[in-house]
Amino acid sequence: MKIELQTQKLKEIIQKVDRIAGKHTTLPVLSCVLIEVTKNSAVFKATNLDVGIEMSIPVKSNESGSVAIPAHTLSSFVSQLPDQNHIISMEIEGGNIKITTPQSSGVIKTVPTDDFPTIPQVTGGQEFDLSADILIKGLKSVWYSASVSSIKPELSSIYIYRNGEYVTFAATDSFRLAEKKVKAPASAKVGEILIPFKNIADIIRFLETINGSIKVTTSKNLISFKENETYLVSRVIDGVFPDYHQIIPKGFITEVVVLKQDFINALKISNVFSDKFNQIKLVIDPKSKKFEIQTKNSDVGENKTLVSAALSGEHIEVNFNYKYVSDCFQSIEADSISLQLSGINRPMVIRPVSGDQTFMYIVMPMNR
Repeated sequence: MKIELQTQKLKEIIQKVDRIAGKHTTLPVLSCVLIEVTKNSAVFKATNLDVGIEMSIPVKSNESGSVAIPAHTLSSFVSQLPDQNHIISMEIEGGNIKITTPQSSGVIKTVPTDDFPTIPQVTGGQEFDLSADILIKGLKSVWYSASVSSIKPELSSIYIYRNGEYVTFAATDSFRLAEKKVKAPASAKVGEILIPFKNIADIIRFLETINGSIKVTTSKNLISFKENETYLVSRVIDGVFPDYHQIIPKGFITEVVVLKQDFINALKISNVFSDKFNQIKLVIDPKSKKFEIQTKNSDVGENKTLVSAALSGEHIEVNFNYKYVSDCFQSIEADSISLQLSGINRPMVIRPVSGDQTFMYIVMPMNR
């Protein structure tokens, strides 16, 4: 079996499928790219059993067949080829595949294809078209709040559902919660979906290569994304996301309105002196117009940093995890933010101060 295709096209495809191929010691074929060739077409496949990808491109071929090539070896070789868009040939010789370009050639040992798993096709489920930008914005705004532990699968996932004119994305690890609402056309009939946290990076990378709309199909166990000849499928969680609306404070007794960058700078200074729990204390005294961040570490020293802000409400002193507070700033585009507190042992709500009220972040306080 021999195929010919453009070098640049091969580079683009291998870069995408290599990221999906898993480094699996017990099943080496999962570390491979499977190439299935039919008449004038080749489908490149990779999977780590949680996420699978298929990319089809036109090629010049002399016969049909399939071959599994170690993804890392193939990617390392192809990535070093010159960017000139020459024709590259790939020919199976015994248990090897010979790759030839005008400048160089290489022979890579192949792996038997028998054990390569079938990449599932999602059929018979809910299907809708959605802008790739909507999905990227929603996922990036919340995914850092999901739990990295898989003990509770629903907490180590991103929750997506339709809420009026918005598609809503939410994630929580029980210590903080992020919610992002993104306007979407009414035709996007999005059901309730739970995508595992560990699959989100692969999905975002895939979506970032898409311009415009993408076809999304969901079933009880799977979600797929398809655009032209490119297809990605991910496992989804069959579970129930916590009813987080119950923990959103109905009001607040103290509010701080502060420039986002001023707050970020003050947090960075304070964190130098924070303890092993990344603990910071927010001291808010509206009467004396004082907003101060305090940190103390018995091995390093202590710090007090004043921050200019507009304050209202009651005096309050609360401890938080520095990382949990600072993570949300990547999701806020506004220059100013609002910190709303409803009590010492109650969660703090962080929102952008602007006409855009589509993002909300809740962080629980720490006990000293």
